[in-house]
Amino acid sequence: MTPHPWMRAARGTLFALTLACGAMSLAQAANPSMLQDFNFDKPAFIHNVPFAQQKLVLQITSDEPARWHFVLSVAQNVLTHFGQDKVQVVIVAYGPGLKMLLKNSPVAKLIEAQDTQGVEFDACHNTMEALAKKLGHMPELVPQAVIVPAGVVRIMQLEKAGFAYIKP
Repeated sequence: MTPHPWMRAARGTLFALTLACGAMSLAQAANPSMLQDFNFDKPAFIHNVPFAQQKLVLQITSDEPARWHFVLSVAQNVLTHFGQDKVQVVIVAYGPGLKMLLKNSPVAKLIEAQDTQGVEFDACHNTMEALAKKLGHMPELVPQAVIVPAGVVRIMQLEKAGFAYIKP
């Protein structure tokens, strides 16, 4: 039995939608996410630094590349001073600062280099959703970015866990 043309069209459309949804899921899956299992009382990290004697969270809320370079320089100086196995550094970007973590960011290579040294880069999901309303789609982040529910909440969580909080 040959299906009606509208049935073939419907199947084709369904197949295309399935592929599109799968591609969107893959795009979102590219970044680690703490959205499902965020526990304020038990911070989780992408990089395990079990011997860290110092803990630092840096905030970035500026959309100026000069400020991004400055924050990355501060992180690098702290890593150099203490040694990357003795300090845990988390950079939290929200508001206009989220632009630092966009895929086409001018500091993407520096983020990649610091990620290999154990620096974690957290992206505020609230800001991502606000940006998605303007763009019409979720922003694409550098692969090293970790999606957290809210930047300010992440900073509060890390302060509670003993991290020094600096906004350079």
